[in-house]
Amino acid sequence: MAAHRCSYSALLLIVCSLSVFSVADSQETTLAGDHHDTAVDDNPRTDTVTAEQTAEQPAVDQRRWEATEVEEATLDDADTDTRDSIPPETAVPSSVPHPKDDFQEELVIRPLHSGDIYASFQFRTLWETDFMRGNKVSHYRLFPKSLGQVISKFSVRELHISFTQGYWRTMQWGQPFQPSPPGAELWVWFQDSVTDVDGTWKELTNVLSGIFCASLNFIDSTNTVQPSASFKPLGIGNVTDHRFLRYAILPREIVCTENLTPWKKLLPCGSKAGLAVLLKSEKLFHSSFHSQAVHIRPVCQDWQCKTTSWELRQTLNVVFDLHTPGQGKREWSLFKMFSRTLTEACPLASSSKIYIDITDDPQGEQFEVSPATPLLSQAMVLGDRRTFSVYDLTQQLTFGTARSLNLLIRWKSSEGEMLRPLLHAERYVAGYGLQTGEIHTLMYNNHPYRSFPVLLLDSVPWYLRLYIHTLTVTSKGKDNKPSYIHYQPSKDRVRPHLLEMLVQLPPNSVTEVTVQFERALLKWTEYTPDPNHGFYVGSSVISSLVPSIVAMDTNSTQERPLFSSFFPCKEESSYFVRVYTEPLLVNLPTPDFSMPYNVICLTCTVVAVGYGSLYNLLTRSFQIEEPSPGLAKRIANVIRKMRGVPPL
Repeated sequence: MAAHRCSYSALLLIVCSLSVFSVADSQETTLAGDHHDTAVDDNPRTDTVTAEQTAEQPAVDQRRWEATEVEEATLDDADTDTRDSIPPETAVPSSVPHPKDDFQEELVIRPLHSGDIYASFQFRTLWETDFMRGNKVSHYRLFPKSLGQVISKFSVRELHISFTQGYWRTMQWGQPFQPSPPGAELWVWFQDSVTDVDGTWKELTNVLSGIFCASLNFIDSTNTVQPSASFKPLGIGNVTDHRFLRYAILPREIVCTENLTPWKKLLPCGSKAGLAVLLKSEKLFHSSFHSQAVHIRPVCQDWQCKTTSWELRQTLNVVFDLHTPGQGKREWSLFKMFSRTLTEACPLASSSKIYIDITDDPQGEQFEVSPATPLLSQAMVLGDRRTFSVYDLTQQLTFGTARSLNLLIRWKSSEGEMLRPLLHAERYVAGYGLQTGEIHTLMYNNHPYRSFPVLLLDSVPWYLRLYIHTLTVTSKGKDNKPSYIHYQPSKDRVRPHLLEMLVQLPPNSVTEVTVQFERALLKWTEYTPDPNHGFYVGSSVISSLVPSIVAMDTNSTQERPLFSSFFPCKEESSYFVRVYTEPLLVNLPTPDFSMPYNVICLTCTVVAVGYGSLYNLLTRSFQIEEPSPGLAKRIANVIRKMRGVPPL
């Protein structure tokens, strides 16, 4: 009985609980129905507003300007609408942290007046982390782990490396977005916690040599310098202690596919999706100019620089010579340049855009771009306001119904002149014979009425012994005394020459810097395998703040295209420019390396003829042999033998 009573009481308790839950559900349903009715009543107002906005919008075929503020407002409105449309049960809480890494990709295409095409790829990865803290970073999402470990292990503050094949022709192509000298260039800022900078620099070059499959392991003390003023940090910090700076250049480095492959593997999507699909090696290296670079630096995320992040910027610049005068037409397309078209953006990229520079032809009178885009954008690039047609690859409408984008441009007229760059430089070697020579550096200021200072850096190998007392600087036939000179003499087989000077360039003038040198005689083991080809001397580096035509933007944290935000801008009236000259090819006194072969041949001949004959005479044994009888005597002996008579 007790058991039955317990079962009856439990059953009654369950029935009461179910009734309470059913009443609560009915009340929630009633409240939900009331909310739904309220939403239905509000819908006509929303539809009316939407109709009014639709009526106020311009036609699709009209062009519209891309602005950062408008984009932010649109995104905010979209987020508000999305939050309103999400039910309360599935609403995302605002406390969810935003991702700390971001990836963007851009392609800038600029038609040149020479008939060539300049294409610049920009890939940027931002990561809000600290490689310098005690605990190691173990999780990598977009930032390549190989470079993250390099930054942590060697206490790198900034790293800039470039591999270039060809020489940038400034007077024909204008100024590039990111300049680089021919060959391989590497300059690194270390943290002030590094005690042995030279040893860390040597280990870093060996590691980077393995990462990029390059000959960076040939960088040693004989081609490494410590600039005092030419290379400042491009990221956070204005540290001017040049003891933690190292700069080296290998002008003879050859760039090929084995350097491009590891460079593409650093991208989050590799070469499988996004703009990196166009990076086809057989097309890139069949060009007039090719340069790939990697830049790592800490940057600010806001104007007050309260939060910082590491920026990895990978750039690739290429110039195609697609103009054939015999064809009688000028046109290019993505497929003609890269043998591929675009089908999608990188899924990991927050922004993927293509910019086409139409500044010289805003009305479409000289060339025509297809498919047309209504989106335009303006940016401050190298002291000028440039206009671009923008193609957003994150929008499916960009690819059309064919789901493929193949940009095509046709020239209607070949008229038009390119504005001369305000600053460019040249360098050559003068003299005759193999004993002495003279290095000439020409710096051109094409501004009609403004003068500005430039900082010249020359790194000359130790086997060219400079006569620094012969240094002369002339402008318009008059001496131009530098306001700052830093010279570090070389030591044979230890370090190169380092010459830095600050020179004021008069308006519309040519400034010539000359210095004499003497060629040294190397040891026979120090010559290259092809010594008669000559020895390369790295490019000179010219840095300057050039007067700007328009006011520059000094806010580095404001959202703008990647190609216009590499060098920080401190003043609105000027912009930073870095120019590289041609590398020099110098002949040194070279011994006749064919003489050992001639000596070996002569020695072998003397040994074979002289010593061989003497050795033969000394070791041969001589025996006396009687001459054989004649034919008549042999016949007579045969006859005598037949007769039984003894032979003769």
